[in-house]
Amino acid sequence: MCGVFGIVNHKDAANLVYLGLYALQHRGQESAGIASVSLDGTLSETNIGTPIGSSGTGEQIIAPGTPQIHVEKEMGHVADIFTHERLSRLPGDTAIGHVRYSTAGGSMLCNAQPLVASTSKGPVALSHNGNLINGAELRRQLEEEGAIFNTMSDTEVILHLIARSRERDLERALIDALSRVKGAYSIAMLAPGRVYAARDPYGFRPLVLGRLADSLVVSSETCAFDLIEADAIREVRAGEVVVMECGTTAAATLRVVHQFPSQREARCIFEHVYFSRPDSVVFGTNVAESRKRFGAQLAREHPVDADVVIPVPDSGLFAALGYAQESGIPFQFGLVRNHYVGRTFIEPKQTIRNFGVKVKLNPVREIVAGKRIVLIDDSIVRGTTSKKIVRMLKQFGAKEVHMRISSPPTTGPCYYGIDTPQRRELIASSKSVEEIRNFIEADSLGYLSEQGMLNAVRNGDDPQRLYCTACFTGKYPILQEEQNLEAALRA
Repeated sequence: MCGVFGIVNHKDAANLVYLGLYALQHRGQESAGIASVSLDGTLSETNIGTPIGSSGTGEQIIAPGTPQIHVEKEMGHVADIFTHERLSRLPGDTAIGHVRYSTAGGSMLCNAQPLVASTSKGPVALSHNGNLINGAELRRQLEEEGAIFNTMSDTEVILHLIARSRERDLERALIDALSRVKGAYSIAMLAPGRVYAARDPYGFRPLVLGRLADSLVVSSETCAFDLIEADAIREVRAGEVVVMECGTTAAATLRVVHQFPSQREARCIFEHVYFSRPDSVVFGTNVAESRKRFGAQLAREHPVDADVVIPVPDSGLFAALGYAQESGIPFQFGLVRNHYVGRTFIEPKQTIRNFGVKVKLNPVREIVAGKRIVLIDDSIVRGTTSKKIVRMLKQFGAKEVHMRISSPPTTGPCYYGIDTPQRRELIASSKSVEEIRNFIEADSLGYLSEQGMLNAVRNGDDPQRLYCTACFTGKYPILQEEQNLEAALRA
């Protein structure tokens, strides 16, 4: 899971990309980067002429008027990386950015994006959200042909395909490259005076276009537009390649470059279950409203006689609101989240029961003691965290804890851009609902049904043909379509 953002035709391009990435920080906390393009010949940090995947720490002098791409990227959070000094080294009126949570390639600086390269078609920088299911195969082929890779990221495969394409211009080379990859990609590609945006033919990951005065912007989510006061125009359609250009007039222009055909869409339903920010409009639907509908449907499918509805913050918040409104059971914040806890912390030598959860969540004793609680969360992955939360609530005096999950059981990994554990680590892949209930020590357990989940996000179309639910059903869209095609050819 990653976030991409780009803007053309704005004098403060890098600063606005910084703000866009700040709004998209939830999509990736491992690394962040910004690349901009300018036509000056000043002494500055740049990746042009350096290998793909370089961290951009070398300096060189470029002749005046030569397009050059500047890049700054580092491990860590957006606000910590981009100081005023770093942003000042990103001149130009066109820029893209990226926040990363690794799915293909390890968590290290060489894999941080945007990836930048100098090609025969000109300098380019690429930001990618998704995962290529044929990335490893294409990488082997390219290496056999003499390609040298500097990262472990499948994104670099796209750059090599662009550079090696027999098409003479960048636009056609991009289309040629994307025609060879399979899987999930929502990308922003920077070139002098323009930014290309593209989604795979299944539309797994979100990507939306917007306008800010005379500038055009692209983002993984609309919440980034709200921060910079841009207006959303429309989504980049599944299989569509568009280009935002600094035109000869004052305003940037938008042009559709290509449209790849697709038998169906497969929007990731987990964007609505968990990933996207609740204030974003994703796949045409507000995320907060989707989650409230999940909760309301969950209350209809799995009612319980209880005193209070409590969310696991922040993932279960809006589903809990929907459950409470539908059931009539009062909603309370019975768990308080510590927002200043990072991914790691030093545990005390003397073991404290449930320390790992307690340092992040703490019950409000006055709300939970003696109560029959409906505990709402978005999913159960391994089950260990849910078990600790249930135990902790009972330790604080809860009379009963009834766990309700606003999605179906997660039974399989994702191959399209989510860092889901392997199947054997997913508790629902090997245990029944009753066995999971027993493991997490809840008094009852109920999951939202697949059909109930799909009905909650429908917008007039058949949700079965619009959304990918592979992590719940094991029906992987790309593999399924290929099997259908092979069967048709054999017939």
